[in-house]
Amino acid sequence: MSRPDRPLCTVTEDGIVITLHIQPRASRCELCGIQDNAIKIRLTSPPVDGAANKLCREFLAGLFRVPKSAVEIVSGETSRHKRIRIASPDPQRLQRIIDQITASSQFDVTGR
Repeated sequence: MSRPDRPLCTVTEDGIVITLHIQPRASRCELCGIQDNAIKIRLTSPPVDGAANKLCREFLAGLFRVPKSAVEIVSGETSRHKRIRIASPDPQRLQRIIDQITASSQFDVTGR
């Protein structure tokens, strides 16, 4: 079964919507590249009782420097493939972060 192609990132007037591929139960939380037109993120949390979704929102809030409340799962609540909305009064700033992520060969988001 083939999924319809969705854009990696869509800028809206109040933020961005990004496509993610989540790998739960990883050894550490990290960005690890682009896979199937989605940003691949590894998370340490298991996909049980919403724990991975919660960690995903926290991870993205830190990455984009927005409050956790600004990160919302639009679709894919129970799937590895998710669409996430990140609200911001400056969506172009969020787009620049996405551009840096997709252009970078190193995905160091640990703050080091």
